[in-house]
Amino acid sequence: MALKKSQKSLKKWTKQDWDYVGEKGKSRYLPKSARKSLTKAQKAAGSSAKRKATKAGKQRAPYTKAEKAAVKRSK
Repeated sequence: MALKKSQKSLKKWTKQDWDYVGEKGKSRYLPKSARKSLTKAQKAAGSSAKRKATKAGKQRAPYTKAEKAAVKRSK
């Protein structure tokens, strides 16, 4: 039986090398290709946004424009 589009996407997603940009739990969790394509300043801005949202009691923080583009390219 062939995989559905969503199943193929999930399979591809799990094969990517995901890790934290900086300190675990205090920074973004991104695929390797996205981590490599971001500059230090872009990584810092993303981690700052993540820490700010965490301090505000939010579990999720929206990606910065640079992070959105990097993750989109990594798909």
